[in-house]
This record gives sequence, C-alpha cells and structure tokens, in this order.
Amino acid sequence: MPWWTASRHRDRRPFLQARSAVVKALRTWFEGEGFCEVETGILQVSPGNETHLHAPPAELTSPAGEKSRVYMRTLPEFACKKLLAAGEPKIVEFARVFRDRERGALHLPEFTMLEWYRADASYEAVMADCVVVVAHAAQATGIGTFSFRGKTCDPFVEPELLTVADAFTRFAKFDLLGTLKSKNGDRDALAAAAASIVRVTPDDTWSDIFSKILTEHVEPNLGVGRLTVLYEYPAPESALARIKDTDPRVAERFEVYACGVELANGFGELIDANEQRRRFASAMDEKQRRYGERYPLDEDFLTAVRYMPPASGIALGLDRLVMLAAGAARIDQVVWTPPAGET
Repeated sequence: MPWWTASRHRDRRPFLQARSAVVKALRTWFEGEGFCEVETGILQVSPGNETHLHAPPAELTSPAGEKSRVYMRTLPEFACKKLLAAGEPKIVEFARVFRDRERGALHLPEFTMLEWYRADASYEAVMADCVVVVAHAAQATGIGTFSFRGKTCDPFVEPELLTVADAFTRFAKFDLLGTLKSKNGDRDALAAAAASIVRVTPDDTWSDIFSKILTEHVEPNLGVGRLTVLYEYPAPESALARIKDTDPRVAERFEVYACGVELANGFGELIDANEQRRRFASAMDEKQRRYGERYPLDEDFLTAVRYMPPASGIALGLDRLVMLAAGAARIDQVVWTPPAGET
C-alpha cells in the first residue's frame, strides 16, 4: 500500500506527532536563548566540499537562456557563516539538506539538519547546547530512555566526555596520536597499528583507516547508558574546525552520540580563509581521485570567512533525534513523506 493510505498513515502518526512536539519544543528553547531563526537557500554554487558527500545537481536557466550548474546543498553551513560575517550573533536553521548515494535505516537522501551558531563563543558552549537540546527533545515526547538496536541511553544524565585519542585507546587498544606527525597522519604507522582489527587495503589513506576503526570499534560503544561527547578529533579530520592552540595534533571538533548513533557534529569554527581553501582543494583532489568528480569552491564563502568573528557551530540530524525520542526503529518512520520514488 502507498504511504498515503489511511491505514499506513495511522500506524505512523504517533511518530509524526512526536516529531511536531520535538520541533515545537526546540523552537521555543532557541527563541528563549535569543537565537534568530534563519532560512538560507537550498540551491548553491557549491554544495559542500567534503570528499565523501555527494550532492544532487541542478540547472538554472536565466531569462536570456543562459544555463548554469548549481547544486542542492548537503549542508547549510556556508550560507549560515556568511550571516555570521554579516553580523548575526546567534542563528539557528531547521534546514532541508540533500545527500546523493545515501539510504538506510539511519540515512535519507533528503532530511532535516538542525544547525546553529554562536559568535564569540567557545565550542564547549555549543556542546552544552546540544546536551540541552537532546534532553528537551526527550522531554517533549515523554520518553524516559532512548533505545535503539539493543542499546539504551538516558538523555537526562550528565554526558560522558571522551577524547578521540582516549576512545581509541579504550576500544581499539592503541595510541592514535602516536600515528600523527604534527598536523599530518602517518599512514603507514596507523596501518601497522590497525592491521589486526580492521581490513587495510593498499589504497587506504590515513583517514580511510581512521574511519574504519571509528565505525567498527569505537562508535558502537558510544552513547551507551548516557550521551557521549567525543571531542578533540585528530587534525587530519578537522574539516571546518580550527586546530587547538594547545595541541596542533587535534582540532576543536566534536560529535555527540546516543545508543551508538551519531547525532551531531560541531566545531570551533576555522576563520583562516587560506587554510580553509587548502583543505577544500585537498578534499576535492581526493574526491576526483575516488569518484571522478569535484565541486567548485564557493569563492564568496571563502571571502566571507575573512570577515567572520570567532564562532562555534553545530549540525544535528533532527530526524535521528526524533527517531530516538519517539521510540521509532527506522528514520523513515519519523518523516512526513518518504524520499521521492518510494512508497
């Protein structure tokens, strides 16, 4: 039966009502904290310059008939940071974003990203925000404990704070920082340390091996019993985060987990435009090598970075949070309509 038949909708409706309650509660909290809710454009010159994220392309035609390639955004980050450069101090967006080549129990090709930023604030501030947001979502649905795939998590107790290095020591039994040379990863050192616990192929980079270990041995153990805030990501995985002043081997990047599920990814934001350009170019070179494609750089964004104040921000998967807060088993149970082409 199609998703829109009354009987199927009736089965899903409690989850959808939970979604509405969560969204209402979070909007109320952000308003009370003085955030301005913004709406930024879906069609972008660059959808995001991350190696493994794929964006659906689109084409615009001008009144004169000239065609131009644009993309459906994979994140609202570039536009939001331009608003920080414009002078907005605290912003939040419930943003529709798009990811090609993604579908699963925790992945949708179109989903809602809850993203917020604080100018002149440390990344610890948005860490604290995230813990409160998760608790408000649970409170809105009345659920006492998150449960997913045999794991449980109490969203109301103080979270576990765990560095990535400590997580690798605990769950993978080796010294991750020992495989770094300042800001760079020593691929051979990591391959040797990881050979007994993950499959390493000759073309795996340092980042590939890191991701395999994180996915297979670390993430399943996070957010069990209580939330885990995994922080101080190694410098090669810094993305759009600034390098930590006190230790150049790690970046001001963190992720938040519940029941082994990644909910959010946050940064102390990089405001060095030259370094950001270097990282984007490197990521696009790797994307070209792996997938035979690359996205243009958003030159307007790179210019805006020069005018950004020190800031911190976070992106939270709203659908995943609602799934846990509603007690759903799959992410598609908590979205009002399924992805295009699905019934």
